[in-house]
Amino acid sequence: MNAVFWAAGGTGFTFFMTMCGAAMVFFFKKSPKQSIQRIFLGFAAGVMIAASVWSLLIPAIESAQEAGQIGWIPAAGGFVLGIAFLMLMDALLPHLHPGADSPEGLSSSLKRTTLLVLSVTLHNIPEGMAVGLAFAAAAQEGNAASFSAAAALALGMGIQNFPEGAAVSLPLRKEGCSVWRSFAYGSLSGLVEFVFGVLVVLIAGSVTPLMPWMLSFAAGAMMYVVVEELIPEAHLGEHSHTGTLGVMAGFIVMMILDVALG
Repeated sequence: MNAVFWAAGGTGFTFFMTMCGAAMVFFFKKSPKQSIQRIFLGFAAGVMIAASVWSLLIPAIESAQEAGQIGWIPAAGGFVLGIAFLMLMDALLPHLHPGADSPEGLSSSLKRTTLLVLSVTLHNIPEGMAVGLAFAAAAQEGNAASFSAAAALALGMGIQNFPEGAAVSLPLRKEGCSVWRSFAYGSLSGLVEFVFGVLVVLIAGSVTPLMPWMLSFAAGAMMYVVVEELIPEAHLGEHSHTGTLGVMAGFIVMMILDVALG
């Protein structure tokens, strides 16, 4: 139950940060300028790239090797499965990216506002899994360094969730939703992190030998989000120094958090 408790706390923090970001709708009527959006998107991408490497793939390889396995097999295999999972979800779940005219996924009669929320909700699934699995792995190892590393991951994810919450609530307000409804939808988009973070810990507790596969699965899913959505949106069809610097800044911040607290 310790792992569940810590995972609930970690993903609860990332959910709280999403709520704080969504609360920006009370202070701003319009979405941030494109240059600011590029920085935020780039920063989120950088955080997720660093987290995929330091917090997920490296621990997956080390865990497999400690169990007498070949380290790269579960790392590469789980990574590919994570990509396949997100590609499948991307193809099936109806969703609409902010600024886009037509939705992706299966055809649906859902409103634009609902499709916008589903877009960010889809991307939050691997983030919740990553934080939950980090705490599950720390509980298995039972040392302070592992819990510090998991806390660093939760902190990094929470930081990048702040602009993510705003990226949902502000466009919803622009679409005609009330302020409170925009805030509620923006907040709920982060609830999936809490749900998947706790669920994956419950599953991981009963399949300990699969932990390296599950860690790399979360890494693959996050990297799919980064390459498919965040980096292209950070550049918005053109070369952008702000988007590029945002990626670098996010990578450095997450790397420092992981190394300093790990």
